[in-house]
Amino acid sequence: MSGSVNVTEYTGITGQADAGYSSGETNLNVFYESGDFAWILTSSALVLLMIPGVGFFYSGLARRKSALSLIMLSMLSVAVVDFQWFFWGYSLTFSHTGSSFIGDLSNFGLMKTLAQPSVGSTKVPDLLFCLYQGMFAAITPALAIGAAVDRARILPCIVFIFVWSTIVYDPIAYWTWNSNGWSFKMGGLDFAGGTPVHISSGAAALAFSIMLGKRTGYAKSAGLPYRPHNVTHIVLGTVFLWVGWFGFNGGSALAANLRAIMACIVTHLAASVGGITWVLLDYRLEKKWSVVGFCSGAISGLVAITPASGFVTPWAAVIYGIVGGIVCNFATKLKFLMGVDEALDIFAVHAVGGIAGNLLTGIFAADYIAALDGSTEIPGGWINHNYIQLGYQIADSVAGFSYSFVLTCVILFLINLVPGLSLRLPAEEEAIGVDDGQLGEFAYDYVELQRNTSDGIPNELLPGTRAGSSKGSVPEKTTDLV
Repeated sequence: MSGSVNVTEYTGITGQADAGYSSGETNLNVFYESGDFAWILTSSALVLLMIPGVGFFYSGLARRKSALSLIMLSMLSVAVVDFQWFFWGYSLTFSHTGSSFIGDLSNFGLMKTLAQPSVGSTKVPDLLFCLYQGMFAAITPALAIGAAVDRARILPCIVFIFVWSTIVYDPIAYWTWNSNGWSFKMGGLDFAGGTPVHISSGAAALAFSIMLGKRTGYAKSAGLPYRPHNVTHIVLGTVFLWVGWFGFNGGSALAANLRAIMACIVTHLAASVGGITWVLLDYRLEKKWSVVGFCSGAISGLVAITPASGFVTPWAAVIYGIVGGIVCNFATKLKFLMGVDEALDIFAVHAVGGIAGNLLTGIFAADYIAALDGSTEIPGGWINHNYIQLGYQIADSVAGFSYSFVLTCVILFLINLVPGLSLRLPAEEEAIGVDDGQLGEFAYDYVELQRNTSDGIPNELLPGTRAGSSKGSVPEKTTDLV
């Protein structure tokens, strides 16, 4: 049981990559608590669960003919980034040495990645920290790649995930979470990924949508007239994400302690309030209790609380949920003002929600909440009269959004120039759908085209229908609602 064994102080080399003692001569486990190991291993699995959750969420929001490709792209993100993380991603992000902007290759191929206390916390070794943070690295491009819906080829997306993770995600995560990073040294507060995960993926999705261009039939004022094809998938994805977020935020305490518990409390509360807020906003317009609205609001609350989850009180989490639900709801209209076909509102929820969460952290961060882990000391935000903190949060948000947006545009532009890596689907494949054109497989074997069961029933089979009546007749043209 955690706390039942005296933990030996680690005496290996610090300040540079070092594998620690020889496991054949020394029990390396004595330097750490088994309870901390168990919690971070569990949190790693929870964050992994979120990635197919992203796929199901996006799949449900999209049309049937692109449903399977979005799940596929999410799973490809797991595989591609896992290799990238092993190859050089972890070293570029969490090496013990490096500049203010990027790490070095001292842990290339996970060499010398074993028992040394990680740069994230002395409570976990490099090896466990690598596993946990690798899940964050994998989910971030999975969030962004939803912008490829209906119109992007699979192969360029695979290349994009690897390159984007290296050039965009790794540097932003480094300067946010590595003690050598400029934002960390400045004093920016980001507990679980407001900038590296949400702002960067939201900015990338916006850039991806611009570079790909509008889908066929897109109208600037109304987008494409298609409703989400599978609300059950949206709920399923939301459940995966909501459950996984306990590991996403709670695990970011990097130990099994009171701070981890508080992070889970505020995460759950912000999601609940965010869901209620979005539903009420939609109800005022249509007098309908929208399931999609509730799921979108819950995700908005989760996004907003992410950078603050280890710094704020439960009462502040209520504010995060309300503000997150409101700003993300209204931000879904920005794509029409900008004339961008951003189909799944990734920018509205993740970029805008992440920025809102970052800025609110500058106001509501409390020093005594951060100290619940027994070691962290921060000056806090406005509630601790540390008014400069909001300036640090603004600087971090602007830098993260700008860097991700510009570099994503550059990466996509260059990939599109490579023979065989053109981004956009051919017109004929776009017409039949990504699933058919790129995968040759489908999410479902059969989906009816009619919304009403009577649409295809001949007149003579309908009781009470007179000959020649138009009631129940087969329409001349069936609208593709899926």
